[in-house]
Amino acid sequence: MKISIISGSHRNFSQSEKVARYLEKTLQDDFDDIEPWVYSLADNPLPLWDQTLWEDSEEWNQRLAPLKQQLSESDAFIIIAPEWHGQVPAGLKNFFLMFNRFEMGHKPALIVAVSSADGGAYPVAELRMSSYKNNRLCYIPEQLILRNVEKLLNDKAADNDEDADAYFRERISWTLGILKGYAAALKTMRETTEIHHEKFGNGM
Repeated sequence: MKISIISGSHRNFSQSEKVARYLEKTLQDDFDDIEPWVYSLADNPLPLWDQTLWEDSEEWNQRLAPLKQQLSESDAFIIIAPEWHGQVPAGLKNFFLMFNRFEMGHKPALIVAVSSADGGAYPVAELRMSSYKNNRLCYIPEQLILRNVEKLLNDKAADNDEDADAYFRERISWTLGILKGYAAALKTMRETTEIHHEKFGNGM
């Protein structure tokens, strides 16, 4: 089973990527049958969407082919979204414009929101509202909101809020188990159901 982790921050050495690497290691340590893969949007490596993406552009095809393969092979996703000015970073929204139902359709995804303070709810609402329509990504009911993230999941225990860190480490392990269960269930659904219909290519 392959789970792709998308770190949605454009920044280098971001808290989002710290969380992504922690989730990657937890998946490796807790589950023998899961292969995690991390894709970071640091430095915003994907250009902004333009209409040539829909015109069989050789440049776009070459750029996106490796990513499409990775996403197509994935059984589930973890979407990490820092809260920037009360919203999801532009690069992460742009990411969702690049890929469609053939890469992400009818696969479960866990939202992980990251906040330096007491926020984090807005990215969850935004992703659940506007990021899945045409790619048919299936957000699971569970989510994680890592508030005051600078004091969580650090390698040095002294850098963490002891109680909050212990709570989130335990909750993360449990939530990843839930995601794995959805991944197994939806794989069966994809194998037994007509999920791609030429006439109904876009969501309503």
